[in-house]
Amino acid sequence: MPKIRVRKSDKDIPKIARALCDEMLISLEKGQRPLLQAIKCSLDNSIYKASKGFFTPGGKVVTTELNVSSVQKIARTVFILDIMLNNLRNGTVNSKRGFFYILKGACKNDPKLKPLEVQDQSETDAVINYVADLLEVYREELNCHAGDRGGQTFSKNLVVTETLEDGSKAVVDLSGMGTSAFQPQNKPQSFKLKPKKGKIDFCLVIESETMANTLVTNGFTKRNNCIVIGARGVPSNGVRGWCKTIQDQLDVPIYFYGDLDAYTLQNIYRTLKAGSAASLIRNADFSAPEVKFLGLLPDDIKRYDLHYYPVSEKNASDARALKKAKDALERDPFFADKKNKKLADILRWLIKEKKRCEQQSIFAVNPKDPIMSEKIIIDKIKRKNYI
Repeated sequence: MPKIRVRKSDKDIPKIARALCDEMLISLEKGQRPLLQAIKCSLDNSIYKASKGFFTPGGKVVTTELNVSSVQKIARTVFILDIMLNNLRNGTVNSKRGFFYILKGACKNDPKLKPLEVQDQSETDAVINYVADLLEVYREELNCHAGDRGGQTFSKNLVVTETLEDGSKAVVDLSGMGTSAFQPQNKPQSFKLKPKKGKIDFCLVIESETMANTLVTNGFTKRNNCIVIGARGVPSNGVRGWCKTIQDQLDVPIYFYGDLDAYTLQNIYRTLKAGSAASLIRNADFSAPEVKFLGLLPDDIKRYDLHYYPVSEKNASDARALKKAKDALERDPFFADKKNKKLADILRWLIKEKKRCEQQSIFAVNPKDPIMSEKIIIDKIKRKNYI
């Protein structure tokens, strides 16, 4: 049976955490400074192999030694780890935002914890990520999630069975949801997917949630035996894990449709397909390596006479985008891999031509035809006009 979306931890997390804390305590009792080592989650420690299809960590680690400058970080680490372990014991969950307020509340109510006080959520977010990297487990395995934003999903031929925490099952037939979307949460869930009948032809992941809703409202899923997902920009773990589940369990082609610009290619599509450097230990379950880039593609501009915007290095935002595109070609192992040469060529085209084109531009092709956008998307799929 295909692998379900997010694994149940195959590690004894409380045991690993206790061993880590015991090592720190032993060092202190010996008059030594404790050392903590975590996987370095950054691009310079990211390995991309086309055979795997997603980023994996290299051998670099981040070492933190207890000293005057690190004592607050280590103290916060132990404190948040204790809260997470308590979550596991009680079967409760917290969002990243929740952890921020838990820490603030604890510091407010106990003067001894005043040195741990935080002013901004980014401070607790960094510690939460650090704890996960230290233990080499998913943040979700520590009952912590970033939020409930998953991808809005529409289909007339998909049945989802979810196994709940108490072992009971919830069955959702997407064809009976009316205008409502099925939206997996951005936390571990166990799904089994099957078509209502026959086989689903394809899955279309759309960068803009609004555009996905427009296509569906205009009848896209009625006329096409497919799944449509609104990714809502940079895909959350919920979106990435959900696409991974569809890829593994339904064995249908998955196409991504979004803007033709460097940001979409680097930050949205690449994250969906191969994961991210910041999530090195989670990319295996939070990426869909088989997703294809449907567009927009450079040749779509000429073929459909699409409206585009000029990109100018005199504009600060445009200049940053161009610089990031250049950096990606030089430093990003994903774009350096020969299997992704055509994607790298799009970045080179964007840098040279200095154009960007929005996904909604296809609505201008024939304003009198309400489903022209659908015709273009289906035509591209049929002609295999994707990467």
